Amino acid sequence: MLTKSHGLGNDYLVADPSELPFEVSPERVRLLCDRHVGVGSDGLLVLQGSVGVRIINPDGSEAEKSGNGLRIFARWLFDTRRVDSRSFTVEVGGAQAGVQVHDDGTVTVDMGRPTFRDDLLTLDIDGEPYDVVALSIGNPHCVMFRDTLDITELRRLGPLVEHHAAFPRRTNVQLAHVLDRHTLELLIWERGAGETRASGSSACAAVAAAHRAGLVNAQVTARMLGGKLSVRVEDDGSLWQRGPVEELARITLSLELIRRLQALP
Repeated sequence: MLTKSHGLGNDYLVADPSELPFEVSPERVRLLCDRHVGVGSDGLLVLQGSVGVRIINPDGSEAEKSGNGLRIFARWLFDTRRVDSRSFTVEVGGAQAGVQVHDDGTVTVDMGRPTFRDDLLTLDIDGEPYDVVALSIGNPHCVMFRDTLDITELRRLGPLVEHHAAFPRRTNVQLAHVLDRHTLELLIWERGAGETRASGSSACAAVAAAHRAGLVNAQVTARMLGGKLSVRVEDDGSLWQRGPVEELARITLSLELIRRLQALP
C-alpha cells in the first residue's frame, strides 16, 4: 500500500517498507516515480523505525531533508494513527524536526538553523559571474536574487548550478525576487528532480537568505508556482514553515507493476 499526497503541487509517495513486496532500491524508486510507466511522483518517503523517514528523489538519490516531504510525512503519521498527538518529532537525516499537524490540514515544521557558505559568493557560469547565496538547512541550496523571474532562465541555470563544481553533492537552486518586506516569490530547480512547483526547504532557504541581507522581516510569505508557504525566522535564526498537505490516493500496486519492480536490482 502506498499513499500519495502533495504539498503545493509537490507530490510524494509514502510507504511503510513492511507493506511493500520488494526492497527499496534506487532502480525501483525510479520506476515507481515515473509518471508514464510507474505511479508517478516527485519522490518517495519511506518509514524508518517508528517516526523516522528516508527521503528519496525520483532519480533514486537520497535527500537529507525536504520541507514538503516532512509536512506530508507528518500528516501521514497522524492520519494512519502511527502517532497519537498532533505535536511530535520526526527523525530525518540524522537529526530531529519538530512538527505540528493542525486542525485545518496544514502542518508546521521546524526546519532548523541555516548554515551559510561565506566562502562562496559568486559562481562562474559559462564565463559569466553570478551573485549567489549558498547555504544549508540540512540539505544544500543556492539562492540567486533576480529583479524579475523568468522560467526560461531557471531551466537554463538550474542544471548548470545543480551540477556546478562548487557543489560536490549537487544543490537545490532558487531564483528569488523580493516583492516587499513580507513577501517573496521564487522559481525552484530541485536537486534530483529538476523544475519543481514548490519546495518547503527552498522557500526556507530563500527567506533565510533574504532575511540575512535585510530585505525581509521575520514573517514572510513565499510564493511559488504551486502556491504560498508561510516561513518564520526566529531570533536564533531557526526557520519554521507552515503549509498545506492534501492526500490524493491510497494505492494498491498491480501484480504487473510488482513483477516489474521485483525484476529490478
